[in-house]
Amino acid sequence: MSEVTLEIDGKEVKAEEGTTVLEAAKGAGIDIPTLCYHPALSPFGSCRLCMVEITSKGRKRLVTSCNYPVEEGLVVATKSPDVIEVRKGIIELLLARCPNVELIQNLAKEYGVEEPPYKPGDEDEKCILCGLCARMCEERMGASVINFVDRGVDRRVETPFQGTGDKDLDVCRACGACAFVCPTGAITLEDITGKTPEPILSEFDEGLATRAPVYVPFAQAVPNVPVIDKEQCVHFTTGKCKTCEEFCAPRAIDFEQEDEVIEVEVGNIIVATGFDLFDPSVIQQYGYGRLDNVLTSLEFERMVNSAGPTEGHIVLKDGSEPGSIGLIHCVGSRDEQYHEYCSRVCCMYSMKFAHLIKEHTSADVYEFYIDIRSFGKGYEEFYNRMLEEGTVFIRGKPAEVTNIAETPEEEGKLIVQFEDTLVGRQRRLPVDMVVLSCGLEPSRDVEEVARLFNISRSADGFFLEKHPKLDPVATMTDGIFIAGCCQGPKDIPDTVAQASAAAAEALSMISRGTVEIEAATAVIDESLCTGCQLCKILCPYSAISFDEEKRVCRVNEALCKGCGVCVGGCPSDAINLSHYTNEQILAQMEGALS
Repeated sequence: MSEVTLEIDGKEVKAEEGTTVLEAAKGAGIDIPTLCYHPALSPFGSCRLCMVEITSKGRKRLVTSCNYPVEEGLVVATKSPDVIEVRKGIIELLLARCPNVELIQNLAKEYGVEEPPYKPGDEDEKCILCGLCARMCEERMGASVINFVDRGVDRRVETPFQGTGDKDLDVCRACGACAFVCPTGAITLEDITGKTPEPILSEFDEGLATRAPVYVPFAQAVPNVPVIDKEQCVHFTTGKCKTCEEFCAPRAIDFEQEDEVIEVEVGNIIVATGFDLFDPSVIQQYGYGRLDNVLTSLEFERMVNSAGPTEGHIVLKDGSEPGSIGLIHCVGSRDEQYHEYCSRVCCMYSMKFAHLIKEHTSADVYEFYIDIRSFGKGYEEFYNRMLEEGTVFIRGKPAEVTNIAETPEEEGKLIVQFEDTLVGRQRRLPVDMVVLSCGLEPSRDVEEVARLFNISRSADGFFLEKHPKLDPVATMTDGIFIAGCCQGPKDIPDTVAQASAAAAEALSMISRGTVEIEAATAVIDESLCTGCQLCKILCPYSAISFDEEKRVCRVNEALCKGCGVCVGGCPSDAINLSHYTNEQILAQMEGALS
């Protein structure tokens, strides 16, 4: 697109052909007041505040800059006497209509308008009839559920169903776009629709904060680029909007892209699929999801983080600071009803929470534990430090968290009912907040991943290593290694050490160039194979594939471990093990007996 040169307030400005005078002025850093303009919407020119004086072909006149296109040699004056006089008149009208709107009052002060010469209107009136809400709803949201009604002094903005009270006629999506663009705050969703807006909760912040349909998953995301939530994006649900695409300067947004499955051929695979946090809502007596201020450890971690939804401030649901906090250890771990194993990290991160609570607040901290397992380097010292800081450790697993008070001191509190095993007594402790230190459990898709990579699983559901001491990162399938909590619960130092070991194993195989495979692998006699594929089904290592063209099975020698399952399962007796054929075994038997 070609460029044109124009003059704005004596300054030479270059702008692309088709650009409006208002856009060219903004690009040059020249401010022109406007109340009805939004860069995502088509220009309307209803407020007339953006009036400027132009000189074109020797003729001067006043035009609205938001919808007047630039042209070669155009001279624009944004603060000529005529322009200032027109703006003052418009502001007088706006001030008379909306006398208590702060934005109008500020404009009046800027242009020296003290009192409008007209009779003031309704003191509660905020709408200036700019039309931004109607244009946003129609052009971007594709709903057209709000617009102007009536004429003259009765002209106003409404929705067609505003007076009906019938929610079945309410086609408003309660998206809030109209309220977002309203320059005077005249629109609230409660006035527009009877529907309740449904915020999009941030997955990274554990639902403690909201996010937009276009968002960066988290600060350290790799790659650190925004993503679009297709289920929430207006364009993918209505075909409208595309605002983000128009505002993206590098043109990086392409709504025509489709999801792709990319196949990459590799020689090694490191499985590091992590863990899931135990869902404490199944332990109904702890009240998670039912009682306010009962949080999981991950929710509390996000809250106490300086980059979290509360910027590190520990607050209750009503925004106040808690005076006492109880931390319950081993939620979902060391429990015969859920997981019998120890999650290894709960004790230490609970003590970390206690330290942060003491650092950020003056709250009393109570830790309910079964046993303190501070096994790592410096862990026991940290436990002693928590004792010195005043954290109260209570040996006993709580039976229930309730909000039913039995004494005046318990009113408005969460009551932790527990047995103090050191004194052998049942006790009740009122606190303001309860944090459930949830255990670690295998990922929800661990079974699918195990089948995909032919990895065995231990009784607790985590991936099983080849040998717990001699080969802790390898699996029974060559070239596939495991690292981190997918192999079992562990803390960060152990995870880093295991990840380094898995990477070293993979690099070792790469550096060798060639690898040794089993000598005794299965061999299929294609002349006898009937293509029944029973061997393919039986093979635990997925080492057998089926040749569709020849209708016979083939063995991948690099994957085969010579276990012999396919040999015994073949109904055609078409499979043998190398060096262990029937003839060889019979010959050995004859030699031994001769």
